[in-house]
Amino acid sequence: MEWQGRRQSDNVEDRRGQGGANGSGPFGRGGGFNFPVGRRGGGLSIGTIVFLVVIYLIFKAMGIDLLQMVDSGSTEGPAYEQSAGDSRPASNDQISAFVRTVLAETEDTWQGIFQSQGQTYEDPRLVLFNGETRSSCGAASSASGPFYCPNDHKVYLDTPFFRELSNRFGASGDFAEAYVIAHEVGHHVQNQLGILGKFNEARERLDEAQANKISVRVELQADCFAGIWGKFTDQKGILDAGDLEEALNAAQQIGDDTLQKRTQGYVVPESFNHGTSEQRVRWFRRGFESGKLSSCDTFSGPV
Repeated sequence: MEWQGRRQSDNVEDRRGQGGANGSGPFGRGGGFNFPVGRRGGGLSIGTIVFLVVIYLIFKAMGIDLLQMVDSGSTEGPAYEQSAGDSRPASNDQISAFVRTVLAETEDTWQGIFQSQGQTYEDPRLVLFNGETRSSCGAASSASGPFYCPNDHKVYLDTPFFRELSNRFGASGDFAEAYVIAHEVGHHVQNQLGILGKFNEARERLDEAQANKISVRVELQADCFAGIWGKFTDQKGILDAGDLEEALNAAQQIGDDTLQKRTQGYVVPESFNHGTSEQRVRWFRRGFESGKLSSCDTFSGPV
């Protein structure tokens, strides 16, 4: 993706290095709409930790810093081209520049689409953080994954998630990272159109299984909206060969069925709330191929 040198959005709050937050998570009823991260495994035992510390000290005494070796590992995508040292990154580092550029591209896309329909698109704000921060939907953390909070119209992005997207989910590349941002902005578009408000009202009257079914349709529509953004970005000639495949692979890797197979070895379809890998790929592709809002009606008929 040829993103360098393009317009960068001013609608970014950089909270990296500002400390943590306390409170309940954002994803209860009426909360935020998150990018799935799957279930993490348990922690290390005390014995294991002691053993690792001893190993580290032995290598340290030999002049080998294992932590430095881990940090020096290279990974695809602009999210890793960040200078070490200051816990509060510069506002113009590679991560910030990339995110601001992608956000600007979404602004241009949705402003144009809304204007063509006689409507006004209000740009969302995007909060960059690492570790923890607070949103109007509750506390945000790295365990939550990127999410959109309709209460304050903000996208929350824990930047180390990009590393996890590549290393844990096998979805590397700058356009895979851009897809994550575009998906969450897709939720903002839904909020602007009144879709999220109706969903949250209905969710209060539904049991968990019924709410999950509607949630799948909401998430798949956000994928389709991300595809629309991809279409307009491609028309500008800034996508590289293989970029579309990066986004489709990311959609494949974070499907509910794929995540559950990876984390627990089996799937529970009634617990799906984001959609299967096949559905997520299909709806992103539909938006990318059509570039039309009318093609993203996930609420009529089967998904």
